[in-house]
Amino acid sequence: MKTNHTKALATMFMAFALSAASYAGSKTDKTVKIRMIETTDVHGRFFPYDFINQQPSNGSLARVSSYVDSLRTIYGDRLLLMDAGDVLQGQPVVTYYNYEKTDAENIAASVSNFMRYDVQTMGNHDVETGHDVYDKWVKELKCPMLGANIVSTATGLPYMKPYTVFKRNGIKIAVIGLITPGVPSWLSEELWSGLRFEDAVSSARKWMEVVKKKERPDVIVGLFHTGINDRSLTNGSLNDATHDIARQVPGFDVIFYGHDHSTHYEEVKSADGSVTVIVNPANNAMYVADAELEVSKKGRNKKLKVNIVDMGKRPVNQKYMDAFESQIDEVKKYVGTEVGSFTTSMTSRDCYFGPSTLVDFVHDVMLSTSGADISFASPLSFDVTVKSGPATLADMYKLYSYENDLCVMTMTGKEIRQYLEKSYDGWVTTMTSPDDHLICMNNRDASRDKFFGLKKPFYNLDTAAGIIYDVDVTKPNGERIVIKSMADGTPFDETRTYRVAVNSYRAAGGGGLLTKGAGIDKAQLESRITWRGNYTMRDYIIKYVRKHSPITPKTHNNWQFVPTEWTAPAAKRDYQTLWGERAK
Repeated sequence: MKTNHTKALATMFMAFALSAASYAGSKTDKTVKIRMIETTDVHGRFFPYDFINQQPSNGSLARVSSYVDSLRTIYGDRLLLMDAGDVLQGQPVVTYYNYEKTDAENIAASVSNFMRYDVQTMGNHDVETGHDVYDKWVKELKCPMLGANIVSTATGLPYMKPYTVFKRNGIKIAVIGLITPGVPSWLSEELWSGLRFEDAVSSARKWMEVVKKKERPDVIVGLFHTGINDRSLTNGSLNDATHDIARQVPGFDVIFYGHDHSTHYEEVKSADGSVTVIVNPANNAMYVADAELEVSKKGRNKKLKVNIVDMGKRPVNQKYMDAFESQIDEVKKYVGTEVGSFTTSMTSRDCYFGPSTLVDFVHDVMLSTSGADISFASPLSFDVTVKSGPATLADMYKLYSYENDLCVMTMTGKEIRQYLEKSYDGWVTTMTSPDDHLICMNNRDASRDKFFGLKKPFYNLDTAAGIIYDVDVTKPNGERIVIKSMADGTPFDETRTYRVAVNSYRAAGGGGLLTKGAGIDKAQLESRITWRGNYTMRDYIIKYVRKHSPITPKTHNNWQFVPTEWTAPAAKRDYQTLWGERAK
């Protein structure tokens, strides 16, 4: 059974009896109820305030804290609070404590300690902050950080704890933590130097055997930062392995997971015929996964009830808010700092249908900073607007939400064209009539989809600057891109080698545009990098804005969808599908 949840959905109750026989407690076999609460992909949503858009927001750990505290009055230490990773990137509040106020305890640790988290698992965006940040954070946490398949290359042993064990009222609970092994496909090695990321299924099988033999627990829980949707491989290992672990590694009573940013509940049949429940409460602390496991003290019978509980508008924990009042005020002041000004507004909404001022402004910064011939860039937020007038640090987060570096790589003209073919594959349809969609839409309810109704992740929709080209949407994949010339009108040569500016996510192979698109072997990517900046892309944008303000962002108009008599009306229809009528 599979169940997905929209944000408008109220709490949904699900129950699954883990014993073959009907369960009933008895005087001779007393039961213990264990409550387990999972958050995942919090991405710095600690407070009911969006520091980027500078306005109140729903969800957040402030509301989760209130919910958890209400349950602790009933369950006491029989409540286990868990997080499945991706805490350290997202909102400016974490960036501030990751890189600016490094002499203080990371607020991610302070929040975890205040809420009394029992265990956490490392996520790929936590790794993306780099050793200095996540090693410090882990030391500051008062709960164990898990990562069974994060292995030290020096010792051959897990860099994080592979599992942890809790004893509650005579019941022994083991929690095994895993991360997606896809980290090397997305992040440059300097961020995870000295580590390797082993196959998640093999690691789960290995540590399941260790836990059973060494610990002999009554309950075994999975706490994974690996999803169910991405079937691509990194070094031969599935990036998203939760389904496969549930099927191939019997023994888990329940698997709490994250990474997909989508609520999900499923009962998965394991290899031995048993059933494992997997559950994901999605991102930004808008929901929690809430499980009550009733266990007989002899460990023979178990009864599991699982809820995905909406945190959107629950009351906040005022003690929690009071405890972090000074930090909240400090970060509000930080994001409100003016760095320059824009004379016109920019929006990411335009970039899906043709050249846009927002993405082209990022291109301008990349080319100006790097001196490259060509640049590749995409929107990093699905729907964001930077208004004309004073530009603050919050606006810089709108323009560039991730901590990527800026790199220059060598690519042949042919590789550049193939890269673009891969980018537009899954972005646009192959139109056979003027009534077709221009944009590849996801047929599911957009509110259930982390790509907001698009078939392909918006952050993988790269355009190019420095060249002039057409995208013929009547042609099949692989035959759409016609590069006419360089931006200055000089010829473009598929046999020539060009200097191309990309972010570090792309340079590491993220999105597959360099590997599956341009056809460059993953092992060769590092050798193609001829220059790597000393600052993040956002830092370079800030420097550019400070130097050149007031700035009038301009659209390059260096590429277009053709035939325009089809694509222009189709773009208007698809825009209305996503956002309604365009503002005038």
